[in-house]
Amino acid sequence: MSEVQDIKRIATWNVNGIRACAKSGLAEWLQTHDADVILLQEVRADAHQIPEDIACLSHYNQHWYAATVRKGYSGTGILSKDVPLKVYSGLGYEEFDGEGRAIAAEFDRYIVVSAYFPNSQALGGRIDYKLRFCAAMEGWLEKLGRTGKPVVLGGDFNVAPYPIDLARPKDNEKNPGYLPEERAWMDAFLKSGWIDTWRHLNPGVVKYSWWSARMNARAKNIGWRIDFNVVASKFADRIAAADMLNDITGSDHCPVTLDLRV
Repeated sequence: MSEVQDIKRIATWNVNGIRACAKSGLAEWLQTHDADVILLQEVRADAHQIPEDIACLSHYNQHWYAATVRKGYSGTGILSKDVPLKVYSGLGYEEFDGEGRAIAAEFDRYIVVSAYFPNSQALGGRIDYKLRFCAAMEGWLEKLGRTGKPVVLGGDFNVAPYPIDLARPKDNEKNPGYLPEERAWMDAFLKSGWIDTWRHLNPGVVKYSWWSARMNARAKNIGWRIDFNVVASKFADRIAAADMLNDITGSDHCPVTLDLRV
């Protein structure tokens, strides 16, 4: 690849239902924030059900990947100012692709992946499924990385990897999102050559991206950091900035951004 020429703003956001989020101003945020790429998770709608004020945003190319196993469930999407060279829908495994959990877009100088990792569920009821998804994702990232382009994996990982990443780690050691198996996977994943971009620029800072709807958790900032943009370690020098937009509402998650030199 030739030398770095530009900075792209990539934002990832679990919207917890795009139709509900649209009623809280999603279209307005998309216009005013004006990111180059928006990665969405938990869209919970087919393409024809995308609210009109979002579907009509002419400055974004829109690609949606809905669940087929159950309507109004899971689902991912990518909005981009540039037209992708190619869009990859799904990991190639029906058990994951039927839930619309991952979509990727390749551009001239970089690749983005929007991923909605499974929730391990109460008592670890779906931990095996989640770990299979994690393994499949690693394999997919390896294939995409063969292009030589930076690959940004953004999305809701449904895991807080370290005690600093949630408000009450001791109280949650047996709860989904903080089970030993999923934390161990993410720790190994990051150590295998991937950078948690926000933490890379903010070591030791306590900030969250998701709050329970119960007990006024968001107002009290009793949250979890489970939404990430990660990039391969060899592209660490491409990370220009990263943020979590805690003031943006409309979902129980907030947007997480990455400015990447491409």
